[in-house]
Amino acid sequence: MEIAALFALTLLLGALVILVALAVGKRKEEVKEQAEQAAESSAEANAPKGPTSKKQKQEKQRSRKDKPTQHSFSHPLLAASLKGHSGNVTCLDFSSNGKYLASCADDRTVRIWSTKDFLEREHKCLRANVELDHATLVRFSPDSRAFITWLANGDAIRIFKMIKKDDGTFSFKAASEDFPQKHKAAIVNIGIAETGKFIMSASTDTTILIWDLKGELLASINTNQMTNSYAAISPCGRFVASCGFTPDVKVWEVCFGKGGEFKEVARAFDLKGHSAGVHAFAFSNDSHRMVTVSKDGTWKLWNTNVEYKKQQDPYLLRTVSCSSSEGSRVALSPDGRVVAISDGCNVTMFDATTGTLEEELRGVHSEEITDLRFDINSRFLVCSGDKAIRVFHNTPGYRAAIRDMKDMLKKAQNEAMKQRLQQQIKEAQSALETVLTASAE
Repeated sequence: MEIAALFALTLLLGALVILVALAVGKRKEEVKEQAEQAAESSAEANAPKGPTSKKQKQEKQRSRKDKPTQHSFSHPLLAASLKGHSGNVTCLDFSSNGKYLASCADDRTVRIWSTKDFLEREHKCLRANVELDHATLVRFSPDSRAFITWLANGDAIRIFKMIKKDDGTFSFKAASEDFPQKHKAAIVNIGIAETGKFIMSASTDTTILIWDLKGELLASINTNQMTNSYAAISPCGRFVASCGFTPDVKVWEVCFGKGGEFKEVARAFDLKGHSAGVHAFAFSNDSHRMVTVSKDGTWKLWNTNVEYKKQQDPYLLRTVSCSSSEGSRVALSPDGRVVAISDGCNVTMFDATTGTLEEELRGVHSEEITDLRFDINSRFLVCSGDKAIRVFHNTPGYRAAIRDMKDMLKKAQNEAMKQRLQQQIKEAQSALETVLTASAE
């Protein structure tokens, strides 16, 4: 067990060293660009100003009015700003294989980004056009070969297949028919089970629908929460959860027979403890942890690895004060080490184990943050809120990994393993300091 954990940490450290080198180079380029921009601005300000006609002034004012101002944002942890959409980005999703990030916007496109390009200077993407409509939500299929979207005007789910071409890029083909229209209120989320057995869609009127992959309706759930604010499928693909006006999160199991046939949706357990409605929640990658954020001004971390069929309730691990508001989103890193919460245009990052506030990212977007997610390797945190997608280094996650290695060192009995851990801790601390020092320059 110790060897497996050590191997995992070795991979993490290797990734961190690569990130350090790229981050330092990127920071130098940014400093150079900022200096050039400052020089250009200074030159414009000092340029001699001759008489300007009324017509020239009007044309200048019209030009400024027609050209939207680009939201300027910088932060030491900012790894990249992905700019390709011409409309506001509303949803993000990472593929299960970790290779791609999907984004949709009101510009009638879904864009597929390569995660390996996050630290490069150029961020190329592939575009899938949403004909005669635009997508507000997007989710990858478990095999990373397709994605589903929710159509803003069509009020239905549309499936796109990703067809790999000879040059390694993809073309996109929409299914011949969209899912039938069944919802009567605004949609809060959609999802595909990692098992590939069902699709979920949830609306604000307390309705959650369970579909098969062909668009046949399997079940309808009434959450009895007055309104739904969020709903999602667990990463293990067994559960569907929802939250809303009431101060709890309700979780159901979607049950299938041994032959793969749908059986029923059964109530599993509730997360009870908040004193006001719950804005959103998130699962860890193994579905053994959940984090909730509420309008009562707290987030809570839960152990959901329980035998609920034996009436065992989830364990509340900790409660931490935070800033939140209507529309707040929460993300839990796949390894369960870091909690991120959005509040308007801001993001805060906490250590999940201690509850310590690690980072405050303010004014990340020019508009309210619409989505917040960690990549599957817990290296990056991404968010959307305007036309850009921000990608941040998950340094709180690396600090937590160093802490875990120190805990392993205390328990290690093998001398060779102790020496290996000591060397890895030293390298990790040095690499993290290098990133922080480069970011402060």
